[in-house]
Amino acid sequence: MPIQPPELYNSLTRRVETLAPIAPPTVQVYACGPTVYDHPHIGNFRYFVWVDILHRFLRWKGYDVQLVMNLTDVDDKIIARATEAGVTISELTAKFTASFRQGMETLRILPASAYPRATEHIDDMVSLVQRLLDSGHAYSVSGNVFFHVDRFAHYGQLARLQPDEMQATERVASDAFGKRDPRDFALWKAAQPGEPSWPAPFGDGRPGWHLECSAMSMRFFGETFDVHLGGADLMFPHHENEIAQSEAASGKRFVRHWMHCQHLIVDGTKMSKSRSNFRTLEQLQTEGHDPAAVRYLLASVHYRRQLNLTAAALEQAHSSVQRLRDTARRVDEGLASAAATAERPPAGGAAMLAAFRDARAGFEGALDDDLNTAGALGHLFTFVRELNAALDTGPVAADLLVKVRAWFESIDQVLCVFASETVAATVEVDGIALEATGPPISREMQDKVLERIVARRKRDFPRADALRDELAAAGIEVEDTPEGGRWKLRAPTTSES
Repeated sequence: MPIQPPELYNSLTRRVETLAPIAPPTVQVYACGPTVYDHPHIGNFRYFVWVDILHRFLRWKGYDVQLVMNLTDVDDKIIARATEAGVTISELTAKFTASFRQGMETLRILPASAYPRATEHIDDMVSLVQRLLDSGHAYSVSGNVFFHVDRFAHYGQLARLQPDEMQATERVASDAFGKRDPRDFALWKAAQPGEPSWPAPFGDGRPGWHLECSAMSMRFFGETFDVHLGGADLMFPHHENEIAQSEAASGKRFVRHWMHCQHLIVDGTKMSKSRSNFRTLEQLQTEGHDPAAVRYLLASVHYRRQLNLTAAALEQAHSSVQRLRDTARRVDEGLASAAATAERPPAGGAAMLAAFRDARAGFEGALDDDLNTAGALGHLFTFVRELNAALDTGPVAADLLVKVRAWFESIDQVLCVFASETVAATVEVDGIALEATGPPISREMQDKVLERIVARRKRDFPRADALRDELAAAGIEVEDTPEGGRWKLRAPTTSES
């Protein structure tokens, strides 16, 4: 069966358009990756989770997704930070590349097909610069090579800025020496004492910031490819410059579909270290936040809207993820007891089946409509509410529960929040072995869970209540069972996030 392509907003045309890969079912996707000079913050992961949702959704629909994400491992920031730390740039970037990969794994983000490093593709960049010099689209001044913006007629087509609005950003302000036009940008920077450099026919030096993505995407996909992703802040000048240098060199359309993700803000303001609201994934984990809930929150707002990270939003995300997991558990329990209740009429009947069909169609339809994750989750939770109401009433038909369970597993290939890794801890009281289970928590917290089980078994309720409060403050809620207990994670009550 042919794949029904989704409709996705194209930043270049400012329209929602049908995804039209060059060679379906293959989709070539290039995503701007991290500049590895520091630990990634939670705003970075808002973007990376969005890339992952798109990646997973296209795979879920049946596309063969070739995702390439670059790693910027040489630029002004990296050189300055390495000099400050007294280490080589390779030592610095290795440390923060490992931090990036750990965060991606924690949030269950699928790996890209390739993670090319800028320093691995210097030859490709040198070749691209030479093509631009040969065609007259670039010029050299004192060993620096600049792109001649005035000779590219379509400059500004992505950002749609007037010439007087095209101001240099802080990241490229230092490139001004020798420019013929303030809009011109550096393709190649002449070698400087104490900085890394590479040989080139136009003079030893290192690439400008914008050059790597053009060179590496062309290396992997050719001169025209399907989809280019990035944060909204990269539209100008980075992506505008990518288009200019790539199309000037090849004479061909560079990218068919551009997509950009909006920023994450914290408590209504831009995240920055000076405001003391700079948050990393590691900080949120230390505070007791379930990575699945963090992932859920980062995916819960449409990617073209800003996402506001607040304590209330985190708490709601924890509750939502727990509700999904509780519902999946109730479905499993319903299936396990289906044989024993076979003689009772199932709850809901035709109405529940219709609700399930609506949810399934609505979920995919929302994601087909410009990756509307908020709409997809709305359809999912409408069905979860109706299903739980039916389960409260009585048994639901086993054949429907089988379909629901399979659907939950299917859509979790996109959402990746249902499943939780489970660990178990045991304690013996009066010769009886009792077990507590739940998602991963620290050994200290596991011990408190077990201590509470012992206290309750010995009817030391004041101690049990005190332990309950300690666990709740750490975001751990314990449900008592005859066999021991089951703990859940939610937003910690003491968090200032």
